Amino acid sequence: MIGRTGRIALLLVGLALLAAVPALARKAPKPAPPAALPRLVDLGAHKCIPCKRMAPILEALKVDYAGVVDVQFIDVWQNSDAGKPYRIRVIPTQIFFDRTGRERFRHEGFFARTDIEQIFKDSLGVAPRPLKK
Repeated sequence: MIGRTGRIALLLVGLALLAAVPALARKAPKPAPPAALPRLVDLGAHKCIPCKRMAPILEALKVDYAGVVDVQFIDVWQNSDAGKPYRIRVIPTQIFFDRTGRERFRHEGFFARTDIEQIFKDSLGVAPRPLKK
């Protein structure tokens, strides 16, 4: 049997261990969250003429900037609720977001690929991923 002094000693050791566990957990390294990609959101419609002209540009950008920029298209005629948070006035509208989700640039109407790539470079600081040989 453990005497009174032994029980108190065990109790104190147990309390010390309980106090140390949260401190150890706080010091444990946490994995870094995955880096968010800059994003281009094009809001338009599959039947709008300028939007149809944008479609092949967006598809090419998805390929050329895969893993570098997230290129998205939202058809606001098929899903009007999806466009509401972006407060657009006309279609197509292109909105560029940085890695933190902050809007960096907005354009209304047709936007040429070279102009989009200039925004990628100047406002988002990205370039296309190198081609594999």
